[in-house]
Amino acid sequence: MTTNYGAEQIQVLEGLEPVRKRPGMYIGSTGSRGLHHLVYEVVDNSVDEALAGFCSHIQVTLNADGSVGVIDDGRGIPTGIHPSTGRSALETVMTVLHAGGKFGGGGYKVSGGLHGVGISVVNALSEWVEVTVWREQKVHQQRYERGVPQGDLATQPLKGDRTGTSVVFRPDAEIFTTGTEFDYATLAGRLRELAYLNAGVEITFTDARLELLKTDEPKSETYHYAGGIREYVEYMNKDKQPLHEEIIFVQGERNNVQVEVALQWCVDAYSDNLLGFANNIRTIDGGTHLEGLKAVLTRTMNAIARKRNKLKENEPNLAGENVREGLTGVISVKVPDPEFEGQTKTKLGNTEVRGIVETLVGEALTEYLEFRPAVADSVLEKAIQAFNAAEAARRARELVRRKSVLESSTLPGKLADCSSRDPSESEIFIVEGDSAGGSAKQGRDRRFQAILPLRGKILNIEKTDDAKIYKNTEIQALITALGLGIKGEEFNASQLRYHRIVIMTDADVDGAHIRTLLLTFFYRYQRAMVDQGYVYIACPPLYKVERGRSAHYCYSDRERNQIIATFPENAKYDIQRFKGLGEMMPQQLWDTTMNPESRTLKRVEIEDAAEADRIFTVLMGDRVAPRREFIETHGPRLNLTDLDI
Repeated sequence: MTTNYGAEQIQVLEGLEPVRKRPGMYIGSTGSRGLHHLVYEVVDNSVDEALAGFCSHIQVTLNADGSVGVIDDGRGIPTGIHPSTGRSALETVMTVLHAGGKFGGGGYKVSGGLHGVGISVVNALSEWVEVTVWREQKVHQQRYERGVPQGDLATQPLKGDRTGTSVVFRPDAEIFTTGTEFDYATLAGRLRELAYLNAGVEITFTDARLELLKTDEPKSETYHYAGGIREYVEYMNKDKQPLHEEIIFVQGERNNVQVEVALQWCVDAYSDNLLGFANNIRTIDGGTHLEGLKAVLTRTMNAIARKRNKLKENEPNLAGENVREGLTGVISVKVPDPEFEGQTKTKLGNTEVRGIVETLVGEALTEYLEFRPAVADSVLEKAIQAFNAAEAARRARELVRRKSVLESSTLPGKLADCSSRDPSESEIFIVEGDSAGGSAKQGRDRRFQAILPLRGKILNIEKTDDAKIYKNTEIQALITALGLGIKGEEFNASQLRYHRIVIMTDADVDGAHIRTLLLTFFYRYQRAMVDQGYVYIACPPLYKVERGRSAHYCYSDRERNQIIATFPENAKYDIQRFKGLGEMMPQQLWDTTMNPESRTLKRVEIEDAAEADRIFTVLMGDRVAPRREFIETHGPRLNLTDLDI
């Protein structure tokens, strides 16, 4: 232990050193999410050029050597000598934190890049970066290794008027210890989203990793949506039945804040799906733009309901969740000086945006619905039905009400609660059946682990209304045990009784079905809880391989085969396949699945909200045709021997 603490112990991190020292501060994590964030940072710069009106085509390529290339046809990063650094503007942008054109000064009117750390962070966390700029009839090139320029900017004359920027980088394996392989689907989801949010921009995404693809041809997709967010709503509602064919679209600008809203209600949906974006960044935790949209929807629909005599004088107003039932909506705002809460930018804080959204949407929506009374009537009828169903469910809901967060008068009888009263350290395991529940109750640590056994398969809430949900015993037990409150109300994390909600089901088809039903319930009933990372899936072992006195637990066929491969050829060993958690001894269950020291938990995260919503609709909704099409498309990829039939 050091005892001398003087001025020489104070470290000053120069240049890009702080990024390599604490990468999580800049990109969120050094896992898969942070790795993909690097690509988004580079692509966002190209999209900002598009927003400024100078770029129409962006190419993103995953190269065979593990690097990524992003090329645009924008103005090109400036290459002149920067007055305050004495180096080229390109080198300044690449090597100095908080250097960029997004702080005012006429470079960009609006942008997602806010702190000017994007491209320099990518540079710091890459093994190498090669930048090429086409500008002013010259081509400029420079290479960096782990943030350090390798020589000066090389400039050559260029025939023609080509402009643009190319950034090729390979992530540093020293930083990204979990691997540097990019996932095509994750990147495709974000690039598609950007193309929807910026109507007219064309993004070409190519995967040239032929070894990984096991093909001779690169895989390429182009995203180009002239209809912008209208097409985004259409994509999300592809497998639903719309209440009105035409998507309601509002576009306007006030005080330099641009607002775009697209809305469509559906007959066969019982919850809302509103996505908010600010300067192309998805605001998972909401913000003033979404608050404004929700408020104006409620106010406008109530005013029209009174005007059209759908609500009588003595009847109460429709609540926000009634109006939004079955609604799919996207709101995209472009704000010159955005205030985000946190570096990862998941909540918009600008107070003026709320008023601007309310005014613009209020005027346009009122005018739209007054000219289309049939649409107004059908939306209001659905809202009034939702209101009546909510009233019918209110008595059932009283059972759900709780006296306080942790002391409850009517906790379900089968819940084996933990002794801790601190939600942040408490966890609950939702298990299928009483036999698994028995093992789990005996094997758990009573201090902070609670067990809730469920009987059979819970209700599929994707295709049921609220009244049925609240009458269902198993769902009632879930709501009460977890402290979930009421569907449609704002999620309040302080009411949650456990901050780790773990789904622990058997490793067979029925277990997978129950897990899907539970995930559907959490996603549709209280989606913010899933978004904020409170839901986990336990990973019980599939096999126990015993040889002599040593036993190995295996979580996959591959792991089992690897362990068997280490045995001598004539070795004797036994393999036990765990069909259900009830077959495991309490101590085994604790050691493999419940002990925080040795278990594996998967946190449920939603990267692509639109795709998640669509998949829930296809697989769990009440229309058979889209589900059949899904099975026919993906069926050939299945190995039938893996199915537990």
